[in-house]
Amino acid sequence: MQELDLVIHNSAGLHARPARVLVDLAKQFKSTISIRAGGKRVNAKSMIALLTLGVVCGQAIQIEINGEDEAAAAEAITTAVHEGLGEGHGTPAANSVNDALVAARNGHANLNGHAKLETTVAVAEPPPAPAPTRAEPLKAGAIIQGIAGAPGIAVGTILRYERARIEISHRFSGVDNELQRLQAALTTAQQQLVALREQVLLRADASEAAIFDVHRDILADPALLEAVHGSIGAGQGAEVAWQQVINQQANAIAQLNDALLAERSSDIRDVGDRVLRLLVGAEASTLDAHWAKANQPMIVVAYDLTPSETAAFDPAKVLGFCTAVGGPNAHTAILARALGLPAVISAGPSVLELATGTEVILDGTAGTLLICPAPEAIVAAKTAQQREREHQAWAMRSANEPATTVDGQHIEVVANIGGLSEAQQATTLGADGVGLLRTEFLFLERTQAPTEDEQFATYREIAQAMGDAPVIVRTLDIGGDKPLPYLALPAEENPFLGERGIRLCLAHPELLQTQLRAILRAASFGRLRIMFPMIADAGELRAAKAEIERIRNELQVAPIEIGIMIEVPSAALMTDILAAEVDFFSIGTNDLTQYTLAMDRTHPTLAAQADGLHPAVLRLIARTVEAAHAAGKWVGVCGELGADPQAVPILVGLGVDELSVSVPAIPTVKAQIRALNFAQCQTSARRALVCATAAEVRQGAFD
Repeated sequence: MQELDLVIHNSAGLHARPARVLVDLAKQFKSTISIRAGGKRVNAKSMIALLTLGVVCGQAIQIEINGEDEAAAAEAITTAVHEGLGEGHGTPAANSVNDALVAARNGHANLNGHAKLETTVAVAEPPPAPAPTRAEPLKAGAIIQGIAGAPGIAVGTILRYERARIEISHRFSGVDNELQRLQAALTTAQQQLVALREQVLLRADASEAAIFDVHRDILADPALLEAVHGSIGAGQGAEVAWQQVINQQANAIAQLNDALLAERSSDIRDVGDRVLRLLVGAEASTLDAHWAKANQPMIVVAYDLTPSETAAFDPAKVLGFCTAVGGPNAHTAILARALGLPAVISAGPSVLELATGTEVILDGTAGTLLICPAPEAIVAAKTAQQREREHQAWAMRSANEPATTVDGQHIEVVANIGGLSEAQQATTLGADGVGLLRTEFLFLERTQAPTEDEQFATYREIAQAMGDAPVIVRTLDIGGDKPLPYLALPAEENPFLGERGIRLCLAHPELLQTQLRAILRAASFGRLRIMFPMIADAGELRAAKAEIERIRNELQVAPIEIGIMIEVPSAALMTDILAAEVDFFSIGTNDLTQYTLAMDRTHPTLAAQADGLHPAVLRLIARTVEAAHAAGKWVGVCGELGADPQAVPILVGLGVDELSVSVPAIPTVKAQIRALNFAQCQTSARRALVCATAAEVRQGAFD
């Protein structure tokens, strides 16, 4: 046996990314590997179990390794921990359902039995909905304030949804039979999740559909399966064993200090509920029974909703939903946004006082629920709805028209994409080109870097799909929040301020050189441009350009346009110098905002304040545009701000030449620009620059 005493130095402790790196590494060895911290021991090959340890920065852990390859495992794990477990550079490990089940069955081979045994085990239930605390009933016209989950307005009556309780038969029919029943339920659940993923793909993109890949991984978690098999081997029925373990795992995740990780507990409960219903033969948890009486589309109000329930909502029956609990980063909210379903979340227990049939106006943008609205409020809401529908329909019909203001200022509207399918979709929605091809999709979710030929083939296909339209290819932008399992890097106190983007690629030139060769080879098949991320000064830019020139001479290909991302404040402040060395700038407002305001844009309590319309950010944008235009260069914006309806007039007024937005947003952004007056936009922009806060910009720049 090998015993290791190690210290975790990752700034956020053993959170999702480094935990996944460790799990992925542990699974490569046949030896059993366990980790102990804070008096608790878990299987190092289980992501769920590892997260429940809650290991923080500076905390010691003890690792025990036992098996035929224990020495190699000990060396690899020690090295990985000392190098920071690829902090910011890990990737989800794939789990094997069959291997886990076979191992579990083998472990209980001596417990085979066939006699039925009635049990009286108490089954833990999910947390109950909180009891109403309001002393008086809600009055007509009252507004319940929640959190904006997904934008849009819904007007209608409430349908109170309470998940049907699953009745469990406490029986035991022998280890073999119970394991077979569990296996059958797991297999069917896997099939259902594959089908659900395909269903979501019809209404949203792959990133949202991938939520159900996560659910499939949960079903295959070895620690979860081992615990269930252990309970069955001890004489518990499959239903009782499964629900007890699911509740234990979900509760452990929910209690984590990391808000993003804590919200994943809903996914574990969702998976657990799916398998449990299959075990007991209950119908799927749907709203179908409720619609039989309602016979009209309604607004769902619930304590909480699972991702599966949200994905299964029929848009002809569900106008929107409001939940008492939940978070904006939970998968339920993410799905609602992707499916275009207005949603208010975390509205508190008062929403559970509302009876089915209560008339409400749900505003997913403001995060409010208006109770028993006055007739004039209903008219105003329905008018706003109709105008939005008409606007969207008109935008789609005119998607191929140029985005030119009423007084003749033309703005290029291009697409942010992450693959060939999005490039093809962009061409049908009126994109003037691709303003940001995120090449990370080629490097993630794999065990080694893509070859030059693999990259070349992809870049060529995208260039050909876009025809004569330009395609800006951003070189690999990893570090911070983007993982690569095959690039082991030392731990950093703050990965977002460490080796990111061009810094990392210059430090690992083999990655950059291979990618540049592939891009330059593909450039002859379309209008490709190269863009470097996270440039902080001219030295980094010159080093990157030197690589291009050297490779271009080797390949004997024509020159290519070169640009940089403006997302580091130092670059924005030096654009007058940098403009002489590039063909264009593209402002990444997401990172520029978080670096300028010193606010993590994913922070659960600060994210709302990390607003790209902050005057400080706008001043850096204005400075960039002024310096670029003085040098005869153009400027684009490729962050989320480019599709923000309040930001578009200001960006246009500041002189931005191009807006690069998500593919679905292209028609509406182009339509908005066609309705703008450039001179008025310039006035709004000047007023925004002298505001003191982002709130003032949003409240007053257009008055």
